[in-house]
Amino acid sequence: MDILGSGVLDPIGSDARRPVIIAFLIFIGVALLWLFTLATAEEENPERLYVANRSLSPVVNGFAMAGEQISVVTLLGVSGGVALFGYDGFTYALDCLIMLGVMLLLAQKIRTSGRYTLGDLFALRAPGTGPRIAATAVTLAITVPLIVINLRVAGTSTALLIGMTTDGAQVVCTILMGCLVACFAAVAGLRGNSFMHVAKVPLTLTALAVITLLAVRKFDWDPGSLLSAAVDNSMAPDKYLKPGFWPYTASLGSLNTFGSHIVLILGMAVMPYQILRVSASRTGRTARRSMSIATGLVGAFVLLLITTGFASAAVVGASGIGAVDDTGQSSPIQLASEVLQDGSAGRIVLITVLACVVFLTVITTTTSVTFAAAVSLSHDVFARGKRPRTETGEVRALRVAAVSICAVGLSLAAVIHRYPIEFLAAFSISVSASCVFPTLIYSFFWSRFNRRGLLWSVYGGLLLCTVLTVFSPIVSGTAFALWPQASFDWYPYQTPGLISVPAAFALGWLGSITSSRESQLDFRHVQHEILTGQRAG
Repeated sequence: MDILGSGVLDPIGSDARRPVIIAFLIFIGVALLWLFTLATAEEENPERLYVANRSLSPVVNGFAMAGEQISVVTLLGVSGGVALFGYDGFTYALDCLIMLGVMLLLAQKIRTSGRYTLGDLFALRAPGTGPRIAATAVTLAITVPLIVINLRVAGTSTALLIGMTTDGAQVVCTILMGCLVACFAAVAGLRGNSFMHVAKVPLTLTALAVITLLAVRKFDWDPGSLLSAAVDNSMAPDKYLKPGFWPYTASLGSLNTFGSHIVLILGMAVMPYQILRVSASRTGRTARRSMSIATGLVGAFVLLLITTGFASAAVVGASGIGAVDDTGQSSPIQLASEVLQDGSAGRIVLITVLACVVFLTVITTTTSVTFAAAVSLSHDVFARGKRPRTETGEVRALRVAAVSICAVGLSLAAVIHRYPIEFLAAFSISVSASCVFPTLIYSFFWSRFNRRGLLWSVYGGLLLCTVLTVFSPIVSGTAFALWPQASFDWYPYQTPGLISVPAAFALGWLGSITSSRESQLDFRHVQHEILTGQRAG
């Protein structure tokens, strides 16, 4: 951080600075204008804002689903992991693709049920306000850490692009990006955000493909030479293409690595914004078709992401990447600045396009996360009060909730901007895998699941995730921990999900079988609703 803050390292260069900043600002203005144009066409109707009136075509929603996977953490973090840690980063990139297979199992049932928030889905087997409040608590526990992570990465990347990499500049950039996200989340409904995702996907794939081809050209169009150079320029050539090089898990054993992959796949598949996106499909069958389209697009993205990571290691080198950012998140930007000669117009254009891709990725991803949390608050809490609520009042509550949630995330991102935040990612994904995935599996496939089982599973999983994260090696006791000097890490694994996911399944089973059968809904009625979207008479 001291080296980065000194401004000594400047991968963009003074020749490209002014054109990049001007083009970047123009792109921001055009994006805002486009979004406001889309927003003016929206009706002040909750269902139209929440799920675009379930009118998105399979192709549009498929592109938007793929766009949800192209987050700023994936784009910059995973490519940086491949660049610095080789094989281990490569395996984490593949998790983004495997996750869609899990989502495919649930997509049609979620859409056909007609429910689009966690509160709605929890109420499928446990009516009442208690399950909806539990769903909102879980949604906030998942989304707020993700907002903090995305804004943190956005602020650092923006400061690097404009050449003001001091501590104060990074905080200012984080605040500015957070204000833009709050504006987007408050104004745009799901339809407007979907079209932003649709624009982002081809732009991102094209930019990564061009950067990759230019990198391969530097090695006479020989991918083997590029991979050899990546190995030679890595921090440890003998370990680069072998498992166990990832510093966060290298000392924790293979069981920890296996658990991290499983939790990442299960947790990312049932994120609240993913469920909201699936619910925007016209029918359950079109939801599956959209997932198939998204799988092909995400497969191309993952392939380009892996290639970009290896190209960054080959062209820039691990020492050059690590000097600017020890997590490698700046590697795509550094690669774009190295594949063409200084002073050339092509280099300026390439850096500008990548800057726009990063901006669009930040805006769309963080807006999706914030919007899903705001929908949960307005639909599951505000609209379920004792007094009847009008549609206008519910939409107003959605706007206020979006701004409030983004303000909380922005405040946290600004306060902890100098601290490692890997624990937030582990906590968020583990909560999703522990509290949402077991509940959905039981709700759709087990006839005896009931209210007590649901509440035990949700609150038990949330409590375990909180306790085990606090006492894990990513909070204390390791070089990459939040407090590396402290040592209260009695839980030996990086992710709490290795314990909390099976425990949540066990609690759901135990709570259900200890309830009286009179407290259980007739599963035939539940199946009828899942299959038809209509409640049984």
